[in-house]
Amino acid sequence: VKDRVDVLHTIGGDDTNTAAADLAAYLATNGYTLQVIGLPKTIDNDVVPIRQTLGAVTAAEQGARFFRTVVADHTGARRMLIVHEVMGRSSGWLTARTAAEYVRMIERTEFPSVLNQSRGAHQVHAVYVPEIDVDIEAEARRLKKVMLRYGSVNVFVAEGAGAESIAAQLRAEGKAVPVDAFGHIKLDAVNVGEWFAKRLGAALGAQKTEVQKSGYFARAAPANLEDLTLIKNCTDFAVHAALNGESGVVGNDEQDKDRLRCIEFSRIKGHKKFDVSQLWFKNLLKKIGQPVPGEAEAAAAARQNAAAPTDLLTKASKL
Repeated sequence: VKDRVDVLHTIGGDDTNTAAADLAAYLATNGYTLQVIGLPKTIDNDVVPIRQTLGAVTAAEQGARFFRTVVADHTGARRMLIVHEVMGRSSGWLTARTAAEYVRMIERTEFPSVLNQSRGAHQVHAVYVPEIDVDIEAEARRLKKVMLRYGSVNVFVAEGAGAESIAAQLRAEGKAVPVDAFGHIKLDAVNVGEWFAKRLGAALGAQKTEVQKSGYFARAAPANLEDLTLIKNCTDFAVHAALNGESGVVGNDEQDKDRLRCIEFSRIKGHKKFDVSQLWFKNLLKKIGQPVPGEAEAAAAARQNAAAPTDLLTKASKL
């Protein structure tokens, strides 16, 4: 107020931008007008209703590069499990996209036919995100076959996958689970990657288990071309919005045909869930041999419906 600032540009996730909006509202009640124009930067890509947040695509690409390097560690050990923990408390988008980027990367790479250096040994074998409940026993049975075939298993897991269930289990054991200032479970307390590593490692008979976290590596990288293009489009729009007296968060509005616009602060929310029904994600799971959520149930229902007319005819003939 003292410096007569009348336009504030914020860069961050939903908390950063909505807090700035609260500041503007407070100043307005005290007779001071402040425009707030936010830019949505979070690698989790979990801001409602924004299609793509700044930095998310780069982080996925860099996370894939990170794992491409550390996965080579399994060539020095037999029966090895590597758990790649990816950032994402409430949304599995970054984990899924990182896995997809990594799969594309190894598909362009030539591998020798030696058992633990083959393409299959380098492949992603499981992707666990918060939006999908994991049947750990069923997955252990599936991944045990992978271990027998390739001598290694690679799992990508979001840092928030199963966090609530793990926290509930810890509380049942009489252990305290700390929360942060927003009431969220402190993820380092539940340690999702370590939890999956211990349980899968024991079930698979892994002789060596590692948990590798790509978070800081991925988030610190310079923006790639796709992100640079998005950043330029958003910042250019933000300047014009400021000149036109608008306030809001600049992004492609999923609820308005992906139009780039200044989205009202009242509509900005965090913890957007990743849509696991998207075709690219389903294809990724099929490619790595992981069951697609809901497909088995849908197939069973289809078989039941197909059999129904026959059953009715049989009953009618008996009558």
